[in-house]
Amino acid sequence: MRLRVLSAVIVILIAALAYVAWNKNTSQSPAGGPADANAPATGETAMPPGGMPPGMAPAPAAQDVGVTWEKPKRWVEELASGMRLATYAIPATAGAEAATCAVYYFGPGQGGGTDANIERWIGEFENPGSPARREQKVRGMNITQVEVSGTYRAHAGMSGGGSESPSPGWTLLGAIVEGPNGALFFKLTGPSATVGPAKKEFAGLLGSMKKK
Repeated sequence: MRLRVLSAVIVILIAALAYVAWNKNTSQSPAGGPADANAPATGETAMPPGGMPPGMAPAPAAQDVGVTWEKPKRWVEELASGMRLATYAIPATAGAEAATCAVYYFGPGQGGGTDANIERWIGEFENPGSPARREQKVRGMNITQVEVSGTYRAHAGMSGGGSESPSPGWTLLGAIVEGPNGALFFKLTGPSATVGPAKKEFAGLLGSMKKK
């Protein structure tokens, strides 16, 4: 009789310990969906911005990027999600699709190196031709830009099943801004017919960068 009681107590203790261990592991598991397929090579998930005033894009209170910029008037601000700090839609040119400019921020020292991200962006194209890269300094901040055109294939796997086919005749305008609180990544992608007219607007956005 005593043996049965002792066995029952041991079983209860084992079950209790297993439950405590399971509950601890569950509470420590990260929440959220898969990483944004358009994000830089590495980095932590950025919080989406909230309550941006018209024409400006400050960081949310939880992540101060230390920089502001002016949104081109023609661009439409959309709800940011996943790793994106901000998302802008560029109106389509007749006969083409709209383009998108995504902005990423991961914090000081996060997001990967400039060269690694430039090369990764170029690698998202088939037959990219001769990518154009240039550097500039705006109000004390170094900005590295790249322009690449060809058949864009990065979005082919974004929906999980690879249902979207590679898109020929697309262009990517990328910029990495070395802000006071860490790098910001600007990535504009879309049909070349739509991206072409947006080049001056993209340059104007970068030229408007100011430290807080």
